[in-house]
This record gives sequence, structure tokens and C-alpha cells, in this order.
Amino acid sequence: MSSLNYHHLHYFWTIAREGSVASAATRLHVTASALSIQLRQLEDRLGQPLFTRHNRRLTLTEAGRIALDYADTIFKSGDELLAVLRGRPADNREIVRIGAAATLSRNFQYTLLRPLLAEPGVELVLRSGSMAELLTQLDSHALDMLLSNMPVPRDAGQNRHSHLLADVAVSLVSRRSRGRRSFRFPDDLATTPVLLPSHASAMRTAFDLAVHTAGITPRIIAEVDDMAMLRLLARDAPGVTLVPTVVVRDELAAGTLVERCAVPGVRERFYAITTGRRFPNRWVKQLVSGQPVIARPPTK
Repeated sequence: MSSLNYHHLHYFWTIAREGSVASAATRLHVTASALSIQLRQLEDRLGQPLFTRHNRRLTLTEAGRIALDYADTIFKSGDELLAVLRGRPADNREIVRIGAAATLSRNFQYTLLRPLLAEPGVELVLRSGSMAELLTQLDSHALDMLLSNMPVPRDAGQNRHSHLLADVAVSLVSRRSRGRRSFRFPDDLATTPVLLPSHASAMRTAFDLAVHTAGITPRIIAEVDDMAMLRLLARDAPGVTLVPTVVVRDELAAGTLVERCAVPGVRERFYAITTGRRFPNRWVKQLVSGQPVIARPPTK
């Protein structure tokens, strides 16, 4: 069996980096038609298409994304060789690209991804954004996994999968003060100001259903779709804040915030969103292979 043609691989690598055959041809000082032929020869050799073509735009396939990662490593080796011979250490790590919805708890992300930070052979790339943006990147294989507090509908065309990672308690918390009596849910929400997550979260939907069923109209002072901002506002806001306990665990431990009550029937769930791949990232597989963490409501 013939060996891999590294000239062809370099041409592919340049096309992927430039974003088009025309731009790559200009950079390489060859004709676009010759470059297209070299690319097809590489695809034939690998037995996989490396790009899909839509309106003259090239998008990496799953195999193309993997080939690009290997090409990055291969062509980086030349620089590493020079670095080693000149007395500088080489750096050859496996990249894991993870997207995180902007509404997701930073504490949860850190707890989940901390083991990757301890792996010397792993480089973690973490991107935050809207679900629409991140799903587009996931589908185009620019991300290996997406973290979200909402599952995604099964779509045969996209072949997406939602893996439950954790199921945590949701509580009403407030600043510490003297002489506060126990909080009666949901009755006290009729007179107590409340800071809530936005309607984009499943726990907000469950909370709204609970208070509506009880005939309570809560005094909402703010609605926030970013968990980091909700955490900050909870420290200074009057009244109570609806929040997953994992988001404010440090404040609860330090006494900056106190739990007024665990909200019955309201939970926050965290998911890993992946796509069906022939070549799954082994670190992603490891992250989603464990049993989901079920955090019980705190006992009083």
C-alpha cells in the first residue's frame, strides 16, 4: 500500500486554512485546477471526502476536521524539531474543543472539565455563545461537544445526541440577615421580591408552573439569562433569587448567601450535546460515559 503523500496533505492543510481553493492556490503559487486535482487524489487515498461544498464555500467534513488536526500536528513537528535542537521544549498536545451555552453555570463547567486541565497531553479549547451559534459549530465539527442546560430535539438530519450529565437542586437564596423566619414556598413569593433566570431555562418553566398552580403572582425584580450574572446579582439583590445550588456553592459555603428553601419539583439538568461520529474524540467519550450526578436537595 502506498504511503501518504505529504505534498497533498500540505495542499489540503493550506486550503483548510485559507478557506477556499482559489485563495490557497494564490498562496501556493499553483493553479486552482491543479490544486483541486491534488485534493481529490488525497481524498481518494484516504477514502473519505474532506470537504463539503455549498455555494462555492468549503466546509470540513468530520474526516476533514480529523485530517486537519493531524496535519496541524505533522506540520507543527517541523517547528518543534527546530525548537528541540535549539534547546526549547516541544509541545504536542491533543486538542479538545468544547462549547458552553452562555446560560450555563461556570461552577459546573469547571467541575466537569477540571480533569482535562490535569492532563499534560490535552489542550482544552472552550468557547461560549448562543445555542444556535454553538450548534452550527458542532454540526460542522468545529466543536467536539456542547454543554447546555437544555437537551436538543433529536434530528435525523443532524444526528445529535443529548447526554444527561447532572441533575441538581434548585433553591431560593438570599443575603444573610438576622431574625429571618423560614421561607414558605410559594406563599411568601406574593410579598417577597424575586430575581429569576430567563424563560429560556427549564427550571424557570417549572417555577412558573408551580407558582401559577398555587395562584401566586411573584414580585419579579429582574430576569437574567446568564448564570454568572445571576450569581453576582444574588449577593446584592433584595428578596430571594432562584438559582441552582451549584451556581452559588461558594457563597453558601462562605455564608455570603443563605438557602431560604429548596424549591420542590424544580431541578436544573446539565447535558452534553454530541453528534454521531465515525471518529469520536476519546476525551469527549470519557466525559459523557459516566453516570449522571444526581444532587439531592439540601436537608434542613
